[in-house]
Amino acid sequence: MRTSNELRQAFLDFFASKDHRIMPGISLVPTDPSLLLTGAGVVPFRAVIEGREPPPAPRVATCQRCVRTTDIENVGKFGRYHTFFEMLGNFSFGDYYKRESLTWGWEFLTDVLRLDRDRIWGTIYPDDEEAFTIWTQDLGVPAERIIRLEDNFWGPVAETGACGPDSEFYYDLGPEFGCGKPDCKPGCDCDRYLEFWNHVFTELYKNADGSYSPLPQRNIDTGMGLERLTCVVQGKPNVYETDLFAPIMDRVDAILAGATGRPGRRDDWRKRVIADHSRAVTFLIMDGIYPENTGRGYVLRRLLRRAATFGRLLGVERPFMHELMPVVVEKMASGYPELRQKQGVIEEMVRREEERYHETLERGMPIFLERAREHEGGVIPGDFAWHVYETYGLPYDLMRELAAEFHATIDERGYQQAEAEARERARGHLAVQKELAKALEFPPTRFLGYDTTEAESEVLGVLRDDVPVERLVTGEDGLVVLKETPFYGEAGGQVGDTGRLVAGGLIADVLDTQRRDGVFLHRVRVQEGQLHPGMRVKAIVDAERRQAIVRAHTATHLLHAALRQVLGPHVVQRGSVVEPDRLRFDFAHPEPVRPEQLEQIERVIEEHVLADLPVTIEWLPREEALRRGAMALFGEKYGETVRVVTVPGFSIELCGGTHATRTGVIGLVKITHEGSVGAGVRRVEATTGLGALAYVQQLARRLEGAAALLQAAPDRIEEKIEALREQVASLRRQLQEARRAAASGVIDRLLAQRQEVAGVPVVAAQAEVGDPEAVRTLADALAERLRSGVVVLGAATNGKALFVAKVTPDVVQRGGHAGHLVRDVAKIAGGGGGGRPDFAQAGGREVGRIGDAVAAVPELVRRQLASKG
Repeated sequence: MRTSNELRQAFLDFFASKDHRIMPGISLVPTDPSLLLTGAGVVPFRAVIEGREPPPAPRVATCQRCVRTTDIENVGKFGRYHTFFEMLGNFSFGDYYKRESLTWGWEFLTDVLRLDRDRIWGTIYPDDEEAFTIWTQDLGVPAERIIRLEDNFWGPVAETGACGPDSEFYYDLGPEFGCGKPDCKPGCDCDRYLEFWNHVFTELYKNADGSYSPLPQRNIDTGMGLERLTCVVQGKPNVYETDLFAPIMDRVDAILAGATGRPGRRDDWRKRVIADHSRAVTFLIMDGIYPENTGRGYVLRRLLRRAATFGRLLGVERPFMHELMPVVVEKMASGYPELRQKQGVIEEMVRREEERYHETLERGMPIFLERAREHEGGVIPGDFAWHVYETYGLPYDLMRELAAEFHATIDERGYQQAEAEARERARGHLAVQKELAKALEFPPTRFLGYDTTEAESEVLGVLRDDVPVERLVTGEDGLVVLKETPFYGEAGGQVGDTGRLVAGGLIADVLDTQRRDGVFLHRVRVQEGQLHPGMRVKAIVDAERRQAIVRAHTATHLLHAALRQVLGPHVVQRGSVVEPDRLRFDFAHPEPVRPEQLEQIERVIEEHVLADLPVTIEWLPREEALRRGAMALFGEKYGETVRVVTVPGFSIELCGGTHATRTGVIGLVKITHEGSVGAGVRRVEATTGLGALAYVQQLARRLEGAAALLQAAPDRIEEKIEALREQVASLRRQLQEARRAAASGVIDRLLAQRQEVAGVPVVAAQAEVGDPEAVRTLADALAERLRSGVVVLGAATNGKALFVAKVTPDVVQRGGHAGHLVRDVAKIAGGGGGGRPDFAQAGGREVGRIGDAVAAVPELVRRQLASKG
């Protein structure tokens, strides 16, 4: 049985053999700003398919991690729905089309994975006769197993975009999963037919007026869920019993048993939800998404809280989700090594979030459940649900699911009315709240950080959860407002400073610095002592980190100027992030930046770094600064007097950030990435200073390592690789020719040795090949030549015995069974195994008994046929 890891690799290896470039998946945070999360394998290639970007290669294959919540209500209740899944995909950008796509799909499923051909069904768009012909004539699938569905048309993600007809592979899981209707087939809502591989033929573009235009080129975009494929290959009744989920489900059982003294029902759908959500939570945090009340962070928070709620319903009355994270990491780390690097952060993030939510459940959940019991089978008043949310923080969507446990619903209109009335009351208190806000306002903070990284200052206020408090003590987090500060508050893309506040008996770490309406807010954690208004502290910025930020910020200005010099004056900034020794810069530009242009941009930047030019700072009237040619940056607000940062003769910008005094301070600037973030907007990422040095050193180590593996000098690697590619291609051709020549003679020889057993041709022999795949291929070829009969081959592979059995369908009807046959054969060689009635394989420890084992085949076949008769 192939594991999920083996299936993922088998897919990529197969398409690599078809000359596809294997590319890594992107983050769950997509580069396309119009998307909340990466929800499909095609997301990184939308611009390519629509002709807005050149393809990275004509043929590409990926395994893309995805998160979707559109079917969250069905997760756990039905085996085919998940919030997190891995999408295996192969793509063609103006290269091959329908015939190759479907033919290779069939080849991978039937020849590589050995799926039962008779259980594979296809669906097509009703008028796609080309696809119908490929299915029936090229693949040999009976016409009655090809279903025409109107849904087989893949529309654009937005109102406009690439689209086209599609064709899907379905697998018949068996009548026991069906609805029992005589016309049940793919497209039915029951679980019998599982759609697991969609081949989209993107050839059209949907315009804003609803019309369609042909794309510049025809493309292939396929997506196959690894979870569904694993379920099919491993022959499991649902995905949660595959190796992808089994260890997580086992851990859930252990947690439940430890909390309640009983493991509960194995098929409880709530346990499946917990297992599913644990994977989504793990990968969302791995990709830098943290719990918040909006956007991606809300998706994470909702999934985590939903799983925690279901755990409570199962009897687990403590935070437990963080205990599942190590199991997910252990299972998935072979495909995603970065999970191990971030495991500690993931566990801690989940533990803290669940502990906070646990308090909400402790207070609000019993109250809501009591009312839900009272209204079992009925409607829970909306104003009550609003009261529970407002008082205890229990989210509405989770209350709705809790209500469903008692077959009840919530009066949504009443809930909305209660919410509206609460807002109206809030407006009535607005005047009072404004007065209170005035009383809590602080004067603008005086920023000293342009000239120093240390300063004495007075604490004006201390806040926790944005509410003023009397003090913060050891172990507490909060916000501190100082009268003046050397800490830079995040603005203009530059991250906030970190460091320490110290005084007699006080040590407080400054974890971040933000600003709000001119007031600098220092997010702190008190390590020793206490912080309170009125005390004097010494504010100390992490100077080394500040200097790394300074290098990156001045490098950002040089990058902006170099982009305009190389690409043209149309380049304007659309956003930036400046962090220690790294930067990200978004800018307006209609097309990808070519590699040679990126090299030129780096060269222009480095020329100005090596010139060690002065970086001057001036405060000027805004109009005068603009007359001098200073660039006002995207999204920034400017007063009448502005701060102007100038690199003489090269760059002049309005900027409030901290900068180097000379360009030579920056050191090396190395561009690490260029890509699209939306229509007409590109993104460049770069590293500077010590970060750039580390990046280059890492590249050098990899180059030297590759050179050592290739036994070539580093400057001869490309030449060596090209020679190896030619050698591999030549060897493949020779191997194919040799196999064809050898197989022809071997097949004829083995067929000549066939025996008749109860009127059934039987070929049983020891094959003189050592490759398991070659043994299976030889067995297939013999069965095809026989048309009707039994084939059993034994071979010595890797010091062990291997047995492969093929039984044609008509012989299966007479009682033949490949799985039982190969099991009994393998026992003679000290092994075992089994499989399907038509195909099976097994292994044995005693290579010397292969001859005895295959010699027993005719008698075993005779017994099978006799027992049926």
